[in-house]
Amino acid sequence: MYFSNSDRAMYSKAIAYLKFLARSTNAHGVHSPFVFAYVTRCLYTAEKRAKDKATNVLLKSITYFKVKTLSLPDNPVIKKQVKQQYPGLARNSGCFDMICMNHLTSEMFDALLSEKKLHNNSVIFLTSIYQTLENRENWKALIASPHITVSLDLFHLGVVFLRKEQVKQHFTIRI
Repeated sequence: MYFSNSDRAMYSKAIAYLKFLARSTNAHGVHSPFVFAYVTRCLYTAEKRAKDKATNVLLKSITYFKVKTLSLPDNPVIKKQVKQQYPGLARNSGCFDMICMNHLTSEMFDALLSEKKLHNNSVIFLTSIYQTLENRENWKALIASPHITVSLDLFHLGVVFLRKEQVKQHFTIRI
């Protein structure tokens, strides 16, 4: 039987989702007060700001973390929604409270650190950690970094934090 590359990618993502469901938890499986508060007070709120789950989480998180500076991917839909809902938000300048990217390699992360684009409370959203096998490998390498203390695999996106006061933990959470 012959499968096209797009068929293989679709099946690979479906299998990855089934594995995600098998190891994921909800808020009650979270033993970090910081992450529990984020999940219950932001991720699990009924508020709907966008149809797309990743964009919805991003928009709710901007409010939750009181973001003042933001870097966005070259995605016109996300940029438009952020501009509409947060017109006064500073974008693409200096040190960032939040960065949203499609993917992030360890080398790109190290460059952000060396250029002092991140601070202790910065949060990074990665919108396609399961899109390709390469993105999945980049995600695994990234969350292994000693600079990343908290990582959340939400399947639709990955979220990483650099909180120095936090013990290194990884969570796989259904949203």
